[in-house]
Amino acid sequence: MHNDLMKSLDPILNIQSVVDATDRNILVTDISGQVTLLSCRAQQSLDITPGTRLEQESPDFWEHVEQILAGTLSSSEVPLQLGGCEYLVAVNPLREEKTIVGAVCVLVDSGQLDIMTRRHPTFNTLSRELDTIIDSSSDGLFVCDAKANVIRMNPASEKIHNVSAKGVVGRNMRDLIDEGFIDRSAALEASLNRERVSLLQNKGGHKLISIATPVFDERSELIRVVVSERDVTEIDALQRELEKQEAIKNSLRDQMLAMQQAELESQQIIARSPQMARAVHQAMRVSKAESSVFILGESGVGKGLIAQLIHTNSSRAKQPLIKINCGAIPESLIEAELFGYEKGAFTGALASGKPGQFELADGGILFLDEIAELPIGSQVKLLRFLEDGKMTRLGDTKGRNLDVRVLAATHQDMDKMVDQGRFRLDLYYRLNVIPIQIPALRDRSECIIPLIHHYLEEFSKRTGNRKRLTRAALDALCSYSFPGNVRELMNICERLVVMAETDVVDLDDLPGQIGAVSSSPDSRSHLLPPGLPLKDALERVEKEILTQALCAHQSQMEIAEVLGVNQSTIARKLKKYRLIS
Repeated sequence: MHNDLMKSLDPILNIQSVVDATDRNILVTDISGQVTLLSCRAQQSLDITPGTRLEQESPDFWEHVEQILAGTLSSSEVPLQLGGCEYLVAVNPLREEKTIVGAVCVLVDSGQLDIMTRRHPTFNTLSRELDTIIDSSSDGLFVCDAKANVIRMNPASEKIHNVSAKGVVGRNMRDLIDEGFIDRSAALEASLNRERVSLLQNKGGHKLISIATPVFDERSELIRVVVSERDVTEIDALQRELEKQEAIKNSLRDQMLAMQQAELESQQIIARSPQMARAVHQAMRVSKAESSVFILGESGVGKGLIAQLIHTNSSRAKQPLIKINCGAIPESLIEAELFGYEKGAFTGALASGKPGQFELADGGILFLDEIAELPIGSQVKLLRFLEDGKMTRLGDTKGRNLDVRVLAATHQDMDKMVDQGRFRLDLYYRLNVIPIQIPALRDRSECIIPLIHHYLEEFSKRTGNRKRLTRAALDALCSYSFPGNVRELMNICERLVVMAETDVVDLDDLPGQIGAVSSSPDSRSHLLPPGLPLKDALERVEKEILTQALCAHQSQMEIAEVLGVNQSTIARKLKKYRLIS
């Protein structure tokens, strides 16, 4: 009787019962894509009834089923969004005698998959690690599915948008845009274009940069879009502050370049002695290199002019030459002045910080005059910069790479300074790559008269008072040792031009120390030392006569008339003794 009952049951009902008993989302289609059978659970979950055509109800689903029905794929397993839920769908062909007559589709709710997977200990560990990484990120992160539906949002993103994740997860980006949550969606554009998208957005007065990255499965199907976002409002403000500081720095550099050019035009290097000519020649040669140069010489000999000459003829001539007198800056401020500082580095520091002279000289040359006065602590930082080209501001932890050529100068005995432990030997070696010795003015007497002419002319132009020296006054100046070197000579010339009451400067107009030397009986005895050959003695006397005549008369023609020779003879002898250029 049982067998008779079973035979009497409709085969279709038997199959329906079996499908329903699985408690799974199962549906069967015919070759045209029309649903012919589906489980009770599938009917409830998917809101699909027998007779529904997949092509009309779910075009995305139909694309996968159609490939199975056409025989293009032997089976398919893909993630799919249906009825507001995400499923993992397995699609297999239904055959009758090797002919495909339909397709069987089994849909597993991703939520159920998660529950099953989370029971595995390894997954739980990995999941916790992933959650920790995502939630601890300082950048906003949210994840969307292939249709730009939000499925996750981390706390940083909640903070950026000032919204709870509960109010966003499950929403589509199109709806969020319509509601004004954001003005554009990088996730939506990435899902449509299937490529990485970067957007700059405005959100409540803040600037956000959003980067959406599409994620594909092994079949190159889009499955996720991961979006990272960052509030760049503060970064933008910092950038503007940096641009402001850079503009200030550039303005300072331009002003310094203009001042240096004016200074260079107002001064002149006069090298008539062999020693001075050699120093100038060395400066010209080393200007083409990038080596450190140590300029040595007494105070006032013109070490700064030699540094200026090197800069003017170097490849860095269009960049600034920063001059620092290390002895003129208090020891407590020298590091801040040279290397700069960050805000709050010390009491009294500017709130915005300040670039140091090294930064201002970036691309150019830094001239450290009186380098021997540099404190030991600053010597260490200078040595480190010369070794690796990096400089660190006070109060900062990050070094800055700078391109600065360093020139140094001193009037001190550096060997003695090193022996006394007042100057580091390793720094001395680093600076003293190419030494240039500038002779004192008393050791280059050939330069005294040309220098006097130059500065008298210069100060006469400035004041509008033209002055000339008597022979006695010039003799007195030539006999003076000039302990202050060229700087002292320049100051004396300015004083004579300004203070002399007549156009002719005589002994009475000279400073007292110079007149005292000239009145001494043996003040000029050094001009003709005992045992001097006659030829040399005659040349010295001839040069002295020409020098005095040059100071006393306005032209070579007048000199020729007074001395009773031709003007061409005067010109030739003036050039011979290098009294004119």
